[in-house]
Amino acid sequence: MITLKKIEEKHLIDLYNVIYSSDSPEWSKYNAPYFNEFKFIDLETFLLKNHHEYYLSERVLGIFFNNKPVGIVTYYWENFATRLLEIGIIIYDNCIWSKGIGFTALSKWIKICFDKFPEIQHIGLTTWSGNQRMMKLAEKIGLICEARIRKVIYYNEVYYDSIKYGILRDEFFNSSINE
Repeated sequence: MITLKKIEEKHLIDLYNVIYSSDSPEWSKYNAPYFNEFKFIDLETFLLKNHHEYYLSERVLGIFFNNKPVGIVTYYWENFATRLLEIGIIIYDNCIWSKGIGFTALSKWIKICFDKFPEIQHIGLTTWSGNQRMMKLAEKIGLICEARIRKVIYYNEVYYDSIKYGILRDEFFNSSINE
């Protein structure tokens, strides 16, 4: 069973264990690795408030599979004044990739975001051409490729495209995903 719910303090150790399954977990190779943000930290450091408060924030929900945290969904305001909201998803446990968990979680998250922010008409998702799974997931849910900024991400001596997807409120609520 796949649920989205607020991450609580009691979930942090399980979340840590799935995020930091190794010094270089598979998910970190696809979640914008070109920003070089992934740094392995020990559990004690992770449990310090300044390291885990993001996961407990209102803009993050945990993806729970059979009551165990396996990932997160997030939102952030690219531009609050213009109501440009972006979302994201990470499934940390690569053993459960390609099992429909991302599809279910991201579909639920889009609905939650549209419900939470009734004034917005569009939700965006940005990825890169090196993350084929994310591109396929976005398209399967019904997000439209709205922009491809070619060869703007230089990573491991290769140029990649930045890919921007989006879905309108009407498109989402009139799709078969919402039935």
